[in-house]
Amino acid sequence: MRKRLSIKINSLLERHFPERRLFLRSDADTRFIRLRPVTQLLGFAGSAAIVAWAIIATSILLMDSIGSGNFRDQAQRDQDAYERRLNELSSERDARAEEALAAQERFNAALSQISLMQSELLSSETVRRELETGIEVIQGTLRKTMKDRESARDQLADISEGGETVSASNASDDAAMDFLTSALEATAQERDQVVADAQDALIRADEMQSEIQMMADKNDQIFRQLEEAMTVSVKPLDKMFRAAGMNPDRILNEVRKGYSGQGGPLMPLSFSTRGDAPSAETERANDILKDMDALNLYRIAAQKAPFANPVKSAFRFTSGFGYRWGRMHNGTDFAASHGTPIYATADGVVTHAGWQSGYGKLVKIQHQFGIETRYAHQSKIRVKVGQRVSRGQRIGDMGNTGRSTGTHLHYEVRVGGKAVNPMIYIKAANDVF
Repeated sequence: MRKRLSIKINSLLERHFPERRLFLRSDADTRFIRLRPVTQLLGFAGSAAIVAWAIIATSILLMDSIGSGNFRDQAQRDQDAYERRLNELSSERDARAEEALAAQERFNAALSQISLMQSELLSSETVRRELETGIEVIQGTLRKTMKDRESARDQLADISEGGETVSASNASDDAAMDFLTSALEATAQERDQVVADAQDALIRADEMQSEIQMMADKNDQIFRQLEEAMTVSVKPLDKMFRAAGMNPDRILNEVRKGYSGQGGPLMPLSFSTRGDAPSAETERANDILKDMDALNLYRIAAQKAPFANPVKSAFRFTSGFGYRWGRMHNGTDFAASHGTPIYATADGVVTHAGWQSGYGKLVKIQHQFGIETRYAHQSKIRVKVGQRVSRGQRIGDMGNTGRSTGTHLHYEVRVGGKAVNPMIYIKAANDVF
C-alpha cells in the first residue's frame, strides 16, 4: 500500500519536477547525481521560504527604521520645545525675582520714611504738649497779674496820699502786662505752627500708607507670578524623578550634602532684628526661595542621573530590556552607522575603559546615587579610567566589537549593581527635556 502511494506521488510530481541527472565527468570516470522529484520539491520549497523570509525581514526593518526615525525626530522636537519653554520660564522667574527684590527695597525705603515721619510726629506732639503747658502757666500768671492790677487800682481810689508811689507801681504793672502779652502771642503762634506741622505730617503719613498699599498689591501680583513659575518648573522635575523610581526627597538631600563652597542653598529672608514673627510677605518670599532652591537642586540632580539619550544621531531600537532567546538582556540596543558618536548620559567618573568579554570595547561610568552606566561594542574609546565626564560629553564611537551581530550600542543602567531598564530614565525625561 505504501509503495503504491509512493509511486502515485512520484508520478504526480514528475509532471512538474521530472527526474534529472547531474553528470560529473573526470579524466578516468563519469558519474552522475540523481535528482528525484521529491528532492527537487524540497529544494524549491526551501528556496521559496528563504526568499519570502528575506522579503518579510527587509520590510520589517524598513518599517522599523522609518518609524524609529519619525519617533526620534518628534522626540527631539518636543525636547527642543520644552527646553525653550524651560529657558523662558527661567528668564521670567529671574525677572520676577529681580522685581520682587526691587519692590522689597522700595518697601523697606517706605518703611524707613514712615518711621522717620512717625518720629517727627511724636516729637512735634511732645513740643505741642510742652507749649500748651507753658501757655497754661503764662495764662495763670497773667490772670494773677490782672487781679493784682485791679486790686492796686481799687487801693488807688481809696488812698489819696502817696500818689507818686502808686503811679510808679501802675507803670511797673503795665510793663509786666505788656511783656506777658507779647510772650503769650509768640507762644500761641508757635503752638499754631506746631499744630500745622502735625497736620501736614498726618497727611503725609496717609499718602505714604496709600503708596504702601499699592506697593503691597504689586508685590502680591509679583509673588503670584513667581509662585506659578515655580510650580510649572518644579513639578515636572519632581514627576520625572518619581517616574524613574527615585525618591525626590532622598535625591535632594544627597545633592544638598554635596555643596562644597560653590552656590549652596538659598538663605531665608528676615526683615526683623527683634525676633518678631515673620510677616505673610516674608513667608511667601521664603516659600519661593525654597522652590528656587529645590529647582536648583533638581537641575543638579538631573545632570548626575542618566536621563539623557546616549545616541543623538538617527538610530533605531533593535532590542529592549528583558528576556531574549531564553537569556536575560540587561540593556537596550541602539543601532546606527559605524562610528556614530556615543555620549555620556550623566555626570560621573569613568571606572572602566577597555575590552571585556562579551561586551567588546566597553566604557563604565559611575554616577551619583549608586548608578552605573555601561556602553558596549564600541569601535573606539575616547575616555580613560579615572576621567571625570559631563552629561553630553562624547565617550566613544559605535561599533561591532565583542559578542555582537551588527553595529550597535548596548546601553545598560545599573542601580546598586542590579541592571534596570534604561528606558525608565529616558522616557521619564521625555516630558521634561
